[in-house]
Amino acid sequence: MAKRKSKITSETEIIEYAIESAIKPGDFIGYNEGWSFVSNLEKVKEQIDAVANKKPLQAVELIETFIVVCYEKAEEIDDSSGSFGMFVEELFCSWVNVRQKADFGPKETIARLLSWMDDDDYGFTYQLERSVSRVLSPQGLNEFAAAIRLRFDADGKKDHHHQQWGETLKIIYAVGCDLKSYIFICEETELLPKDCEIIAGLLLSRRKPAEALEWVEKGLKIQKDERLYRGSSYNLDTMKRDILTKLGRSEEALEDAWQNFLKHPHEFSHKELIKHIPKRQRIEWHPRILEVINTAPLNSAITLLLKLQEKERLAQRLRKASGGSIESLSHYTIEPVAEKLAGDYPDVAAKLYQAMGLRIVNAGKSKYYDAAISNFEQAKRYYEKADLEPVWLETVEKVMNNHARKYSFMPGFKRVVAGKGPSTEPSFIERAKTRWRK
Repeated sequence: MAKRKSKITSETEIIEYAIESAIKPGDFIGYNEGWSFVSNLEKVKEQIDAVANKKPLQAVELIETFIVVCYEKAEEIDDSSGSFGMFVEELFCSWVNVRQKADFGPKETIARLLSWMDDDDYGFTYQLERSVSRVLSPQGLNEFAAAIRLRFDADGKKDHHHQQWGETLKIIYAVGCDLKSYIFICEETELLPKDCEIIAGLLLSRRKPAEALEWVEKGLKIQKDERLYRGSSYNLDTMKRDILTKLGRSEEALEDAWQNFLKHPHEFSHKELIKHIPKRQRIEWHPRILEVINTAPLNSAITLLLKLQEKERLAQRLRKASGGSIESLSHYTIEPVAEKLAGDYPDVAAKLYQAMGLRIVNAGKSKYYDAAISNFEQAKRYYEKADLEPVWLETVEKVMNNHARKYSFMPGFKRVVAGKGPSTEPSFIERAKTRWRK
């Protein structure tokens, strides 16, 4: 670090020294140090934020210094996590905000901002327009839109830059609730499902649900016909049903939600369906929903039946399921079910614990062998409780034959078979107490 003056008197000098200390010039910041490094930078930013309310002109200079220093640091940090880049983005937003407090002209602010964005070798300003647009004043937004519009019009080629300026204009118009300009830029570029969602949202804010519905349906058609990934929208379906309900067409909304549940029976489509079923009709709808769940993929069926507290039906479904299909599910799905069913359906719980154990051992995940051994101990316990010891013995034979050479696993498994699994061993605290007594 460069040698400092022995006396630092002004507030600006104090904060500049704090910036230099926190940035650690010359020191490389590895991935594991990144979080604490950025945390220290944020503490310095808080000092500048405190100054900004009383002395915005001074804060503008300090933030500019901070941004420049961060660019100097860019090659001395592993920012794989992106936290440093996000911090620099926050600095740019603060810079815009403080310049507005200091009554700088929006035209000059936008010109300087674009100059920074043009001369950015490290990508700190990539998609900066998304966050900056939210802090700009209405006048600033207008200046930003005008400046980007000039670039859009000047770049007549339908290339990447032309598309980028068009997307930037969409963001600015959406933040500024400029419906007319948003529709116009979509006509000049490309209308995407996400655009239809935004336009519909702007129309809803103006209490025009019928027009909003037209745009939603247009977006759904584009999404269905072109199978787009870029610019797709996950909210158009739910938006359509909500608008239909607002328009007094709740039966259509319910039918749409039902058709969606039939095609994709899972937790989210079920939640959407229930939202549109009148409370007084939910009991009569319950059997219809269960019929669909009966043929749903196992993962979705487990989640839904557990949510609906249909333990008997869930147990029946799992009894019929093959061991392989259960093993393919994650333990996050299986373990809560095993715990819920263990009391009333020990045979099913045993099957689930066995599947969890086999999933680990078959995959050779030695790091989780301790968990597998605990799972097999639970399987043994519940097979015995369900009077299904022959099934447990078949499992033992299968594991012994297929995994005999897994030396880090077999000793623990053999202890389980002998009735000396992890649960029979004293806990760490118990062992410590015993040692102390001796």
